[in-house]
Amino acid sequence: MFGMGTWELLIIMFIVLLVFGSKKLPELAQGLGRGIKEFKKASSEIEDELDLNKPLSSSKPSVDAPEKEDTESKAQDDKSSKEASGDFR
Repeated sequence: MFGMGTWELLIIMFIVLLVFGSKKLPELAQGLGRGIKEFKKASSEIEDELDLNKPLSSSKPSVDAPEKEDTESKAQDDKSSKEASGDFR
């Protein structure tokens, strides 16, 4: 590991233990773990946004396309709400 042996790593861990203390060391490790988790989450979100293999039509609706589905669904919702309320004008 980086050209260091077992003894060098043990000495470094011992010095870190002396500097930070036995009570503070688990808190530091927990914070480091949270940071790594957040970094992985953010990098996967960015990777999903930049994924070039996804079709464009599924991610965003086209600006040029008319919004027929929205108006049709609103009309159906209005009709079903009138039927439910008993208003049949």
